[in-house]
Amino acid sequence: MMNAQFKKGALELCVLVLISEKDQYGYELSQNISRHMAIAEGTLYPLLRRLTKEEYLETYMAPSSEGPARKYYTMSKLGFMRMKLLLAEWDQFTASVNQIIDAARGGER
Repeated sequence: MMNAQFKKGALELCVLVLISEKDQYGYELSQNISRHMAIAEGTLYPLLRRLTKEEYLETYMAPSSEGPARKYYTMSKLGFMRMKLLLAEWDQFTASVNQIIDAARGGER
């Protein structure tokens, strides 16, 4: 079970990284994230709406062979900049946490 606060902080980054690789519709994105971590129903769509409102993502409709047209999310230039910033912050954050953990574990031995 992953800590909910950890997940909440990382979800925006995960969404941006996945959409930067390939435009996706909401359910597809949910499935791709769920392969790696459980996300609460109703967590993803408010995040997608916020990222669209903040102009990190753009949307377009595309036909589907399985029913009505789907709304796809794609990255904007601003979205790529946001993802790069979050990746740098993530790398710095995880490196700092790992240093603390490694130092504490080293001290136990």
